[in-house]
Amino acid sequence: MGTDIFSVEKRSEVMSRVKSKNTGIEIQVRSALHRMGYRFRIHRKELPGIPDIVLPKYNTAIFVHGCFWHQHSSCKKATYPKQNPNFWKEKLSRNIEHDKQVEKDLKHLGWNVLTIWECEIKSKDFSNKIAVISRQISSGVN
Repeated sequence: MGTDIFSVEKRSEVMSRVKSKNTGIEIQVRSALHRMGYRFRIHRKELPGIPDIVLPKYNTAIFVHGCFWHQHSSCKKATYPKQNPNFWKEKLSRNIEHDKQVEKDLKHLGWNVLTIWECEIKSKDFSNKIAVISRQISSGVN
């Protein structure tokens, strides 16, 4: 098992500062959508999973997921930390199951659900990804 560069207390402090709302990548997506003319709401608590971006006109909920926290299956950031691997495997597996249930619940309520991954936002193809998302929003296709 690898050794963390931080003490247990310091690691706990670092992890407690990880934001779950209004992250940099979330703001990038919102800005891009706004520039394209979309109007939306954020963090609608009455919807399952509290989507990051909600476009009521298009009945679309968008989640902006970090590749590590939501274990993006095709991403190199979707790894388990070497320190306390059993804890992380269980925690991140619960996140994946929660995401699946939230998507199912939203679709059952008639919502289109889109997920944008951190690595897609940070890539050179971000503008292409936003164009694809825009087409999906307009057509109501998941």
